[in-house]
Amino acid sequence: MSSNLSDLTSQVSLTPYQALGIPIAVVGALFLSTGTQLQSRGVAKIERLHGRATKGFNVRQLLRLVGRPSWVIGTLLCALAIVFQLTSLSFAPLIVVQPLGAVALVVTALVNSRVSRQRLDRRTKRSIAFCVGGVGLFVTVAAITATEPPITTGQLVAVLIILAVVFAIFLVAFTMFRHRIRALFYVIGAGFMYGFVATLAKIIINRIEQHEFDVLTVVCFLALCVVGLLGGYFVTNAYSSGPPDLVIAGLTVVDPMVAIGVGILVLGEAAHAPWWAAVLFLIAGAIAVFGVFQLAKYHPQTRG
Repeated sequence: MSSNLSDLTSQVSLTPYQALGIPIAVVGALFLSTGTQLQSRGVAKIERLHGRATKGFNVRQLLRLVGRPSWVIGTLLCALAIVFQLTSLSFAPLIVVQPLGAVALVVTALVNSRVSRQRLDRRTKRSIAFCVGGVGLFVTVAAITATEPPITTGQLVAVLIILAVVFAIFLVAFTMFRHRIRALFYVIGAGFMYGFVATLAKIIINRIEQHEFDVLTVVCFLALCVVGLLGGYFVTNAYSSGPPDLVIAGLTVVDPMVAIGVGILVLGEAAHAPWWAAVLFLIAGAIAVFGVFQLAKYHPQTRG
């Protein structure tokens, strides 16, 4: 029995120091869940008083949100969640800790069900199970196979180029189709933006640890700020057109899938993973994304 446990432990690529990033990420997810619920409550209050933002929130409506205590407290909690997320990234590889935000999905779904007094039906629960199950499988495989190599200048430039393309696509799509945009667009858009926020944060932390703080590192920081602002705007609009647990589902699935994709394909965090890990990564990602689309389709607050 002890020999089997020893064999299993030897297969895990994380060191005890890196494993500390896992509980830190889970605590951050709890802050994210609470903050999301409060932000959603603030958006709902503004819409009851001043009408729904059918074309996306404008500057006046955003200023009104700043005057809502629930939205402000929720935003501060989400900011605290980001601090915990960045701390976890300083301990462990991106592809290990980033998906752990799925904990927030379960908490948010349960809390929102009590607040809205709408029971989660079987299809909604199944959708949440797909999201969490897919992410859980991914984290398990990543914990066994992931490594954390130094980030090169070439990799940094590649991330910035990919980000510029993705940013332009979402900005153009929002500008052209904002009159017909639904919650799922905002959720996916926010997920992409925050996925790059996590990636850029990891790059900055890595380069500082390597004592390579240069102009490109500053560019990464500026890009992180711009992308974070657009992601925050998308999230605010997502609350206006969908339930909080749909928003969280997108952020805790799309966000890590984007960050993980960059971590694997560009940063080389799975460069030494065996072939079966790649297969499981794809299966886990497909399961989680399927759960998000099912949740958008069957959630009682998005129907009727």
